[in-house]
Amino acid sequence: MQVVILCGGQGTRIRDVADDIPKPMIPIGGRPIVWHIMKGYAQHGFKKFILCLGYKSWAIKQYFLNYALASSDLTVELDRVDAVKVKEPYRLEDWHVTLAETGQETQTGGRVKRIQKYLDGDHFMLTYGDGVSNIDVNALIDFHHRQGKMATVTAVKPQGRFGELEIEDGRVLQFQEKPLAAQGYINGGFFVFNTRFVDRLPDRDDVFLEYDPLTRLARDGELSAYVHEGFWHCMDNSRDYHLLNNLWSSGQAPWNTWSAERMRLAA
Repeated sequence: MQVVILCGGQGTRIRDVADDIPKPMIPIGGRPIVWHIMKGYAQHGFKKFILCLGYKSWAIKQYFLNYALASSDLTVELDRVDAVKVKEPYRLEDWHVTLAETGQETQTGGRVKRIQKYLDGDHFMLTYGDGVSNIDVNALIDFHHRQGKMATVTAVKPQGRFGELEIEDGRVLQFQEKPLAAQGYINGGFFVFNTRFVDRLPDRDDVFLEYDPLTRLARDGELSAYVHEGFWHCMDNSRDYHLLNNLWSSGQAPWNTWSAERMRLAA
């Protein structure tokens, strides 16, 4: 099953972190957040990716074009234009990555429509290029197949931005710092779609996936919700950037399921 990742947005709310690269390229621990997302899927065995590019797409293309060279020891003979020798290659990822130009101003639904020609199975997964999670992708897919609907969305409860107080008669009964959002579940991305869904998308660049297409699926009884109670966080602003990088540097990144799996197998 292919994994489609939406990587074309302009990320205006996080320009204070980096304004010269697209949001999916903003690093966590020295690797772009999109790499972390892809690593999570690959850890579950899904290694065929379609990246929907738009804003500053060349930065994403350069990263993958130079991936092997950037990850390896090199010897360069400066008197020759073609003499670059890879000395000790880094253990490279066995991923198949399609980098699709889907337009500078195209909205999410329009981007999915534009990559329809690259979809080659009955179902595909889709997520955004700015959110990490420890979701069990295989469990998500099993749920999708059991439901038998056209689409499945992952429902999450994000952590609140501020501490929550329970007050009675001016007295604090409970103080909880940054609890899970009390207002309910939100769209956490990590979709599974029947490929026939793309036929329902209008062939226009101004279509938002999250508006009419998903609203209509819900109205038709064709949208299921897979509830994920584990970790989920998107990189929406500089606060998120620092939180995710601090989790990574401390060795406490819950989405790093691939390292946890290696440690389990080694034990």
